[in-house]
Amino acid sequence: MARVFLSYSRKDAEFAGERGGPKVHRRPVSPILGHMVAKTLSWLCVAAICAAQQAPPAPEPKKPEPQKIDSLHELSASLEALSRHVSRAVVQIFSTGYALGGDGESGTNAAVVTRQRATGSGVILSADGYIVTNRHVVANARKVTVRVPDSATGQASLQPGGKLLAARIVGEDRDTDLAVLKIDGKGLAHLSLGDSDTLKQGQLVMAFGNPLGLQNSVSMGVVSSTARQLKPDDPMIYIQTDAPINPGNSGGPLVDADARVMGINTFILSQSGGSEGLGFAVPSNLIRNVYAQLRDTGHVHRSEIGVAAQTITPTLAEGLHLGQDWGVLLADVTPGGPAERAGIQVGDIVLSLNGKPVQNARQMEINVFRYAVGEKVKVEVLREGDKHSYTLPVVERRDDPQRFADLVDPEKNTVRRLGILGIDIDQTVAALLPGLRKEYGIVVAARAGDSPYSGDTLQPGDVIHAVNNIVVSSVAVLRQVLDGIKDTEPLVLQVERDGRLLYVTLEVE
Repeated sequence: MARVFLSYSRKDAEFAGERGGPKVHRRPVSPILGHMVAKTLSWLCVAAICAAQQAPPAPEPKKPEPQKIDSLHELSASLEALSRHVSRAVVQIFSTGYALGGDGESGTNAAVVTRQRATGSGVILSADGYIVTNRHVVANARKVTVRVPDSATGQASLQPGGKLLAARIVGEDRDTDLAVLKIDGKGLAHLSLGDSDTLKQGQLVMAFGNPLGLQNSVSMGVVSSTARQLKPDDPMIYIQTDAPINPGNSGGPLVDADARVMGINTFILSQSGGSEGLGFAVPSNLIRNVYAQLRDTGHVHRSEIGVAAQTITPTLAEGLHLGQDWGVLLADVTPGGPAERAGIQVGDIVLSLNGKPVQNARQMEINVFRYAVGEKVKVEVLREGDKHSYTLPVVERRDDPQRFADLVDPEKNTVRRLGILGIDIDQTVAALLPGLRKEYGIVVAARAGDSPYSGDTLQPGDVIHAVNNIVVSSVAVLRQVLDGIKDTEPLVLQVERDGRLLYVTLEVE
């Protein structure tokens, strides 16, 4: 143990006085007393040192803990909640039908009937069981079954969950590749349609469905493009997304962060056959009109306002001395149509439709199609530098092939051998066909499955006047004539199409 020595002498006190302090005179200290004082102080210092050595070390300052990134947990929880909510309304669809195929085993080209199976996805849009899907999922289907997920969880599991329910096809629309199904049920989990016009490029979206038959799958991505037209003459405009979509996702919903259906996943562009980040969905604003019409009437009526629109090009603008080289120019206004009655004129430049700017003729046509027959739209036009607004009703397109669908009874009007639904020409039908070359015949209202014949095809709106030079005036007579012709004999139909007569040849290969 270290020892501490303490000494105090008279000389030290005298030095203090010499340095300016008061001179101190002290009695001589007894040697014994001095020794005791020194020893006591020595032990006190030793005790202090020992206490200092035995005391616990002072705690080190705590290092700040890394702050938790709560935003990631919140994002994950939000996606989980969104997935649970949406999955309860996404169904898996199984369809079975028959199609013509080649007989590969015999090495001949003879057509044989083959069983056809397809699977896809759909989304419930009403509590009583109306479902929207793609038409190609249920095309030519004789039987459709839907697997509805467990409404309690809506979560995927190792074993297929949910109930298998029979579904009926309410209606199909070939142009938009949409179909509406109906299952029996009440209080079913369902989603609502959003406004696809509010989508922005880069917005987060999620795709739900059953890719490659894997039930209840979800993928995430962004909106790559809000309006993608694949071909210049294609009337359809799609939402493009990089959310992974694969075969089996067709008919499933593309939803936003609020669980609103912004589109129906329809197809992909791929060189490998799988997802390459190029997925396309039918916009919800187009679905809304088609869904409502198919649900209520079983078919879709095309709408128009009685104008012929043309996209303005720089050359067109320069030649006509227009004030702008973009937008939509009205090249024609149908005499007696809604636009003419409202006051719209040839040469007007369309600025907006119901307050939404119009950029090109295709966009205007699609926007008009979104409105049901009878609804009114507000059209703003530019004429000689002045703006004018007109409100006019939407009417059914005159040349719409589906205009005969209301008159069809599948049990009475099906001609199975030709794969069509035919209607006799009477006064009502004749009124829908002004300028008909002959006052008799059968109108092709729609296709009704496949026929055993190959070659030319009949189209909705065609009028059949004769078969193999035998005049046919009704569906009943057409069936009798076909029954009298052998299956191996070719058929030559005299058909009127778009005001012209032509021959359509059909034969069994």
